[in-house]
Formats: sequence, structure tokens, C-alpha cells
Amino acid sequence: RMNSSLGICDEEGQELRSGLKEPRLLSLIERSGEFILAVLATPEAVTSRPVAQLSIPINGTFEIVRGMWPFSVSNFSCVRIRIKGEKAPELLLELQDDDRTQTFFTQVKSAQDQGKTLLSVGKLKTNKTANSVEDPVQSLASDFGFEANLNHGIKVEEKKNHQNRNVASREPPPVPPLPPRKTSYIPPNPLPPAPVPKERVVSIQTKDNFFKPDFRPQSWNDSPTSNSIRESMFFSQAGQREYLIQHRVSKKEAEYMDIQTFRFFTGTWNVNGQSPDSSLEPWLCCDPIPPDIYAVGFQELDLSTEAFFYMDSPKEQLWVEAVERSLPPKVKYKRVRLIRLVGMMLIVYVKKPLKNHIKEVAAEHVGTGIMGKMGNKGGVAVRFVLHNTSFCIVNSHLAAHVDDCQRRNQDYKDICARMTFHLLDHPPLSIVKHDVVIWLGDLNYRLFIYDAAEVKQYIAQNQLKKLQESDQLNIQRHNKRAFSDFMEGEVNFIPTYKYDPKTNEWDSSGKCRVPAWCDRILWRGNSVEQLKYQSHMELQTSDHKPVSSLFNIGLVTGTRRYKKVLEGVVRAIDRKENDSLPSLSLSTREFIFENVKFRELQKQHFQIKNDGQVTLYFAFIPKPNDSQYSKSWLRADPSEGFLEPNETMEIYLEVYVSKDSVTLLNSGEDRIEDILVLHLHDGKDYFITVSGNYLPSCFGTSLETLCRMKKPIREIPITKLIDLEKSRMGFLMDDPSTEDKPLKIPKEVWILVNHLYTKSCDQVDLFQTPGLQEELRSIIDCLDTSIPDSISGCNHSVAEALLIFLDALPEPVVCYELYHRCLDCIHDSRLCKQLISQLPRAHRNMFRYLMAFLKELLRHSQNNNLSHNLIATLFASLLIRPPPNLVARQTSQERQKAISFILGFLLSGDEE
Repeated sequence: RMNSSLGICDEEGQELRSGLKEPRLLSLIERSGEFILAVLATPEAVTSRPVAQLSIPINGTFEIVRGMWPFSVSNFSCVRIRIKGEKAPELLLELQDDDRTQTFFTQVKSAQDQGKTLLSVGKLKTNKTANSVEDPVQSLASDFGFEANLNHGIKVEEKKNHQNRNVASREPPPVPPLPPRKTSYIPPNPLPPAPVPKERVVSIQTKDNFFKPDFRPQSWNDSPTSNSIRESMFFSQAGQREYLIQHRVSKKEAEYMDIQTFRFFTGTWNVNGQSPDSSLEPWLCCDPIPPDIYAVGFQELDLSTEAFFYMDSPKEQLWVEAVERSLPPKVKYKRVRLIRLVGMMLIVYVKKPLKNHIKEVAAEHVGTGIMGKMGNKGGVAVRFVLHNTSFCIVNSHLAAHVDDCQRRNQDYKDICARMTFHLLDHPPLSIVKHDVVIWLGDLNYRLFIYDAAEVKQYIAQNQLKKLQESDQLNIQRHNKRAFSDFMEGEVNFIPTYKYDPKTNEWDSSGKCRVPAWCDRILWRGNSVEQLKYQSHMELQTSDHKPVSSLFNIGLVTGTRRYKKVLEGVVRAIDRKENDSLPSLSLSTREFIFENVKFRELQKQHFQIKNDGQVTLYFAFIPKPNDSQYSKSWLRADPSEGFLEPNETMEIYLEVYVSKDSVTLLNSGEDRIEDILVLHLHDGKDYFITVSGNYLPSCFGTSLETLCRMKKPIREIPITKLIDLEKSRMGFLMDDPSTEDKPLKIPKEVWILVNHLYTKSCDQVDLFQTPGLQEELRSIIDCLDTSIPDSISGCNHSVAEALLIFLDALPEPVVCYELYHRCLDCIHDSRLCKQLISQLPRAHRNMFRYLMAFLKELLRHSQNNNLSHNLIATLFASLLIRPPPNLVARQTSQERQKAISFILGFLLSGDEE
């Protein structure tokens, strides 16, 4: 060993190569402050010639992935790991699943995360038996770097604006997930955790937050429809047994649980872009008893262009300070989390003594503006666990205008489908997978009465119940079109919108808006009692009035009876442990999805039944050499869960072709074919086949191929499509010998742009208001099957269809290879024009055509409310995209340069 190197730990294993197993020795080495994973040829070679066969730097490109399931080889339990690294082939290794391997795996992960800390010095031996297993709680914490990542969701002040600057374009399935069954409770410390070395305990303290790591087992969900299974617990036999104990104990929660009541204040206010001009105490201190939890939501916090494009807003801090000045003065509160998306902001506070009982904090946002890229509408949410009850607080601002009820419903469904929380030790959690959900905000539902004078007369006569019969939200809930699973208290206050600012007088402007209850607070969950639901007329800053709701919520806390229940469960498991192996029956194993289309969800389901004698755990697992259990267009829900003997469960298979999978399907490189592996722990695997036929789409097809198609794509045989894609390189090189002269731009683009040019130049909020999903599906199908003279659907749907088309292109209009040159030439308009002239013919024509169209739209900006900055920001993200391997590393400076590039063309003179 070199003098500058320090060996930290070694591990013996076998490399799987071409079906054969070859012995290897893994060594973690620290060399001059850097870590290296050395893979030596044989253990014997170490003593005679210690030269590494491979030296893999542990840096940003290093990956080590551990298989989920241990398996048996001879008398030993083994586990497989996959290693990827810089200048090294991918390795698949097989190691004994014992505590030494656990430690080795932990130290490699720690070296990757920390880089400088030497966790321990020692050499692993090979004679350790598989029966020696470290504590599962400590294993969970160390294997996943739990201590080092406890600040996930805590350092809000440093992260909140970074995430607000970039809302990813996430394509939602058209419908939200199904609600789960009730979440069960497991008291804290069901098994004593292993002692944690002092140097491994990390405390994170920020200006407003103070958390200590909590290694206690968290609450579990007995619902098989929930994906809250912590796969890491299955890394050891002890972990598997612990999980089974937790599941069985949760079935007996009524025998040991206690309910403790806590007071929750929730408030919502659309502040219309104003700054605070008075104390908020009439709103936040409306009850003499200080609440235990505050959840305060704002909408239209900032209406400026800068805020609209996800930049920092000075009004954020102004309103945060106004809130904190108005909290009950005799009680100390600590901020749990703050999240903002453009004008939507949500802040959660908790009484200081309760702070240590809050865990698993996370925040997310969803923009429902056009294509999800504009966050002027949408929702922000904070989720957390208090004691052993999970909460999700959602603050949303839905589509405006009296007649846009359908869009509001669509916004609600989009938020439900796309709002996903990512925690260290959980699969993604949706809104509905929480014990209590409180949804507040400017939901913008109006009245189906269009005469303002008639509504004001009802209000003057105090006939509020009569008015509520025409309330859009009540009608949508009753018809199960939105918020059907939520409850709302009796509305005894007059409408909260719209007032002349600084007064309590109804809107006297020329529009004379009809009063409406736009601002609402709803909830779902057990043990929730609403104490007050009111508006606050004293506050006159905005054209809306703030609304508050005070709740008593019963939370589950532990009792001494838990120990007795736990002991009984353990004894029962001991008796049954060797009775029999798990067994499962499936109602069907073959599924055919017919006529699969781009962005159209298809579902089928089957039933599984535990026909064995023991509780079983099932999970869909990846096939060998795969990282996911299915192809990107396929999903199983639930993908894992428990089944008691004789219990049955429905599993849904969902097929949804998004922009990420459409190109391969269009080109014939992928097909609607897959095999799912349904694995039983300690049991066998079941294979489920999925097949079907895919209908090609012009969306996700290259510009070159589309320009050579004179017919709709559905009329072209798939073999011809494949040939067109393969031969498009000749077209890229401007080959003049092409006999069949291609179109200058795809006919589909011309149809969309021509519709917008002739019918939409004066459309208010064009490219800012999302289209309707049904109309979008119709437009896509129309372009795939015909060459229409006109397109049915509203202007907003046609506009979004154009954006979806550009977003789905496999190669953006400004080709990937010119991405960096594009950003570098923004200071010189001549270089920018020169770069466009160097694009392939179809890309060059597309860029010039779109710029000419957008300039024409901007000439009508007084009518359509478009601006150069808005158009440049939206289209830059579609026309100038970084190569796929650089997407995650794109900086805000690069995004701004792309915007400047487009802005230069929009502001320049007419192009040829």
C-alpha cells in the first residue's frame, strides 16, 4: 500500500460476469483526502501482489446500489450490489448478507456523502455467519445516510426560492390517485433502538428551526393501497421480522391507542399583490386560546413580472414578518416550513414544546398554469407527522373567471395527481396518503347567478343558504367532480370577494364583479372537529377578505398497553413462523392494452388473494439488469403491500405514454410489451405479461421525419416510419438530391399556428391559460389521423397543444449540439443569426416560422396581455433545451441566457 493511502475497510465477494462467479476483494481506500474503491482480482493476490484490478474514484459519478431482497446460497444469505463509476465498467457483485457487509456498505456510502471523514479502520473477515445482524433501526439510519440528511426539509430559508425558480414540466395522468384506507398508528419506540455513537448524531440548527435526529421507528400505514413500505428494513432478516411485527401490531391499534386533542388554526387570504398595512391580529388571534399549530396561506402575494418568473419577491419577507408579529405574544412558536410558488405561500408554525414531536417534514409545489411551466395558478403544500398522525396542508389558487368551473376542477385533479412528497425512507407520498388533509386557498369557485344586484339583495336579506344553493363548489362536490372526499363547515359569513380595496364596499368598478365565496377551507380525515369558520371584515388591504378555520384534531399517542399487545404479537408470530411458505393466487396474469395513444391513460385491474397460512409481503421488483420494475409507460398501483391469510386486493395496471416514452414507441424501438415480476418475500415470483398495440403520434416524432410525411402519421405503415427515422440523417445534411421534396415545416405545426394566427391574436391571456384535457386529446388525435381544415377546441387548448408538441420533440428546435454555442453568442445578434442559419433545414425553418408568428402576437399585446419577457421565457424552455445528460445541471444563469437569446429575435426587425 502506498504511503499516502489509508485502507479503511475491505470486503470479500464474487463478481457475476457472463454467468460465472469470480472472487473479488473490495477495499475502501483514502488517498490524499480522496476516497477510492479498489476491486482486486483475488483475495490471495492481496498478500503477494496488492495491485488493484480497478480503482474507482468515489466522486459525483460514483453509484453503488444495493439489491432489495437477500437470497440464500448454500447456507448463507447473500445480497447483490451494482457499482458504477468513472472510467470503470458496471460491476455486479454478490456479498454475504451479514453485519460486516452492512458496515462496509454504510462506510462506502458515507465516504461518498462526506468525502473526508474516516468512519473506522479495520479489515473485514469472511468467517462471519449470516446470523449476526445489526440493529435494524441503526441499519436504516446508516445505510441511507439518515443522519447526514436530516436537514432535508428544514433549511427552508436557503432552499425555498431555489425551488421556486424552476417548476418542472411534469405531465400528470388525467385522474388523481384513489384515496387510501385509514392510516394506522404504531407508538414510538416499539423496540429499543441501538445506541448511536455521539459523533454520528447530527443536530441541525438554523435561524428558525431546530431539529434533533430521531431514530425511533416511524408510524406505519396498514393500508395496502399505500406505498409507505420502507424497503430498507428488508436488508436483514431482523428488519423483515421487525416490519411484520409492526404490521400485525397495527391491526390491534384499538387495544392500545389513546387520542390527545390539539388545536389547529388555518387561514387563507388573497392579498391582491398588496403589502401589509395593518396588524393581522384580528385574523390570527381571533380566538382567546392560542392554537398549537398555525397554517397560514396567501395567494397573489406578488403580481409582478419578476415573481411570475419564479424570482425572489421582497413581499414574501414583508408578509412573513407581518404574520410573526401578529402571533399570540405570550406563546413561543417555531416555524416548521415555508414554501412559495410565485404568489402562493404557505407557512406552518408550531408551539415550541411540540417542535420535537414533529418529524418527516416535506414541502412541494405544483404549477397548473399552461403546461405546468407557469406558476401563476396551482398549489403549494407542507406535510409532516405530529406524534404519530400524518398531516398534509395544501394552499391553492385555482383558475379564475365565472365560466371556468371546468378548469378549476381540472386544476384540483392536476394538483392531486402531481403533488408528490419525497422522503428519505418512504416511496413518494401523494396528498391523499395522509391521515388528515386540510385544503385552503382562493379556490375561485363562483355563483351560478350572474346578476350582481340579485346576489347583493340576497346578502342584504341574510339569505345566505339560498345563495349557497348556487355555489359552484357545493355543486361540484355534490356531483363528485371535485373535492368530493372533503368536508366543509357551514358558511355563515358573507362572500369574501370582491370588495373595493381598503373598504368593506362591494366592487364598484366597471366590471362590477358578482360577490362570491372564493376563499375556502376544507378538510378530510378522522377525529377532526371544526370549532370556528369565519371571515374577517376588519382587514381591508385587499379585494378579498381573509378566512380562518379553527379545528380540534385528535392525534394518536402511545400508552403503556402497547407493550402487552406487542408481546402477544411476537408470541403469535413465533408459533406460526415455520407453519408454511407464503402463497398467492392471481385472477389473471395476461393483459392486453389496445390502441394506446399519447397522453391517454388506460387502466386494467386484477385481484390477488393470499391463499396461504401466513401473512405475506409482495412487491413488484426489477428484472435482472433493470433499475425499475417496469418500463416508463407502465405502473402498478399499489406496487407493494401486505396481505393477511384469505385477504384479497385489487391491483391496477396503468399505461400512460408521456413525452419521455413517446419517441421510442413512435420509432418502433419500443413496443407495448413488458413482463412484471411480482415477488413474495420468502416465496416465489409470479410473472405478469403486458402487451398491446400503440398508435403512433406526430407528437414525439422528429421534425425531419414529419417534414417528409405528406399524410397523417396514422396512415403511414410502421415500417415506413422506421425507415424515415433511419434515413433522416440525409435530410439533416440538406441533401439536394432528395427526390421527394420535403415540407419546409411539419404540416401539424402549420395547422396549429395558422389557427392561432387567424383566430387567437387578440385572445386574452393566450399562452397563460391552460387548455382543457378533453380538447387536448381531441386535437392530438385529429392531427394524428387527418389533415383538418380547422381545429375544434378553444384557443387556449390549441395554444397548449403547440407547446406540448414542442416539448415532446426528441431534438429541440435549437439542436442539442448547438446548445452551448447558443448561450455563448447572446451578446452579439450577428452571431445569433449565424447560429440559426447553421441549423438543419427543418429546425431552421421552424425557428424562423415561430419567431415570425410570435412577433405578430406581440403586436396585439394590448388585447392579449402578452409581453416580450413572458413569451421569451416560455418558448426558451421549449426551443433551447440542454442535452439530456445536462438537464439536472442547468443553472439559472443558463436559463436566463436562453431567454435572452429568444428575446433578441423577438425585439429585432423582421427576419426572412
